[in-house]
Amino acid sequence: MTKDPELKPDFAKPDTIVLASANKHKVKELREILAGIGIRLLSTEDFPGLREVIEDADTLQGNAWKKADYLYQTTGLPALADDTGLEVDFLNGAPGVYSARYAGEQASYEDNVNKLLRELGSTDKRSARFRTVIAYKSESGTFFFNGLCDGVITKTPIGDNGFGYDPVFMPDGYQLTFAELMAEVKNNISHRGRAVQKFMQFLEQMGKA
Repeated sequence: MTKDPELKPDFAKPDTIVLASANKHKVKELREILAGIGIRLLSTEDFPGLREVIEDADTLQGNAWKKADYLYQTTGLPALADDTGLEVDFLNGAPGVYSARYAGEQASYEDNVNKLLRELGSTDKRSARFRTVIAYKSESGTFFFNGLCDGVITKTPIGDNGFGYDPVFMPDGYQLTFAELMAEVKNNISHRGRAVQKFMQFLEQMGKA
């Protein structure tokens, strides 16, 4: 995994960034964060005709890079993309990069969760972690930011918030799953939240360079 980057003094903070996502919640959240440091955020919805990037790399970093590279090459703007996987120790790191399609290419969130619980069965060895890799590409190069959140897989789904594996992931230090935690708490401790925090620190340093 590439280390989080160190800033070089000749880099400049961008005015605009395009995000490789049409997820309205994700776009809104990140748009509000970036507005606080004077950066406008666009999304793939602002560029009709973009093709869907096939996430067929064998690492999270590879998928994030593919999306960021395509957006940068197509729009000419600094581009941001992420990929996330759930790594379960008892399953030797699975589902990992295949988390979104663990139960098949057209699998629903519920399908994936149900397969995960079947694979774990009654074992008490349920330690796991969520990992997010953010890729940022601009004329200065490509940079990666990593976020981790350790926890355990519950034996049954609990909670109605969130998405994906949130109802069966209980982060260390909490007695609630991601699907039970308030959004503000989850975003502060989550894998994606930690990766975004590193990216924000990087941008703030760029503004001071």
